[in-house]
Amino acid sequence: MSDEDAVIPAAIPGQPLGDLGSTEVPQWHAHQTDAVGSEQAMKWPQITMEEILRRENMQAAYQRVVSNKGAPGVDGMTVEDLGPALKTQWEVIRTELLNDRYQPQPVRKVEIPKPSGKGMRTLGIPTTIDRLIQQAILQDLQPFFDATFSDASFGFRPGRSAHQAVEQAREHIAAGYDWVVDMDLEKFFDRVNHDVLMSRLARRIVDKRILHLIRRFLTAGMMEGGLVTERTQGTPQGGPLSPLLSNILLDELDKELERRGHRFVRYADDSNIYVRSEAAGNRVMASVERFLTERLRLKINREKSAVDRPWNRKFLGFSFTKRGSPRITVAPESIKRLRDKVQQELSKGRGRKLGDVVQILTPILRGWMAYYRKAETRTDFEKLDQWLRRKLRCILWRQWKVPTARFRELVARGLNRARAKLATGNGRGPWWNAGALHMSHGVPNSYFRSLGLISLLDEYLRFQRST
Repeated sequence: MSDEDAVIPAAIPGQPLGDLGSTEVPQWHAHQTDAVGSEQAMKWPQITMEEILRRENMQAAYQRVVSNKGAPGVDGMTVEDLGPALKTQWEVIRTELLNDRYQPQPVRKVEIPKPSGKGMRTLGIPTTIDRLIQQAILQDLQPFFDATFSDASFGFRPGRSAHQAVEQAREHIAAGYDWVVDMDLEKFFDRVNHDVLMSRLARRIVDKRILHLIRRFLTAGMMEGGLVTERTQGTPQGGPLSPLLSNILLDELDKELERRGHRFVRYADDSNIYVRSEAAGNRVMASVERFLTERLRLKINREKSAVDRPWNRKFLGFSFTKRGSPRITVAPESIKRLRDKVQQELSKGRGRKLGDVVQILTPILRGWMAYYRKAETRTDFEKLDQWLRRKLRCILWRQWKVPTARFRELVARGLNRARAKLATGNGRGPWWNAGALHMSHGVPNSYFRSLGLISLLDEYLRFQRST
């Protein structure tokens, strides 16, 4: 057993390992729930606090929290501090959990830019111990709830991905459902109604201690600048439980869409419904908006939502071709974000060596390509490669500064003196020259490859061949 495996058992000095709970996988007992709405009474397994706190589950939770690293919460405890803290505090914490007395600490408010670059996203970072407890709850509740989630739900679920969601959307479009009801839930994670969510959890969870604990996590305050603000709604992103809780709430939307016979795809709070006509789309938008307002107390952001053709909208960073059989493409907004990110890095220091610039760009390009390689058209990758090489040639042209230096560099790179003289005296700006033939010949693509610059097109084609 590794040191990490031993942390949780060793956290209660002088007591046998069995005091931490059984090491066996629990045998859930069938529990008959009351019928809710139009649902028939069903039998669900029963999860207890003792099962959540069993040794093997806590060990797995500890290892996950440590491996995920993450920033400290309001108490400043790092994941490196977690093990030593548990050795002195776990006995008290476990007793409080079993006796329904554990009180989570407030989350630490952190704001990060949204991927779109428009506005900020609020995160609530729990303390490391609270993350451990949330992770342990998640590990038991995830398989319990996930087995009944809709096949059209793909976000934050084991074995499912955004790529699968995009593929499913393409299948609906190919089947003739080529109008999309693109719904954006307004500040979803900030506006989850606690009472509605807890009522959904209570349908399936019998142990009141678990329900009370989740409620306390939801209502734990948010600290900013040393001041704690009370929370009466929302499940801020940042804790392990937040994605599962959002899926539990929105599963009711999924079940309603299934009941109506709609074709749809949902990834977290990003939901697209596919219909055959604009008129049908407008009817669906209106009826689903009523359902969300009346049943889940959620609002649709009308400015960001629309009934439109799929190729005019983006879904999880992708879009689709218009003609013939639909193919997956990179959405224009996603290309713009990459360009903006690259431009930001290039503008930080134009005096740097080009090799150093390439080293900075490489992880950005690889990370972007790892996601968008799912696209099925090559044109976007070709254009991005051309644009990036031109940006790098522009940097060189600027660094050479004066005509004499530019003349010397072009000649050294193989241009004849007459052509080099003509190029350096054209009076044009850096961007024009970066796209001219004299720079393409003087600084060929092979030069960038020698610096380690990856080609997005080559990466895309390599992925296509492998699949």
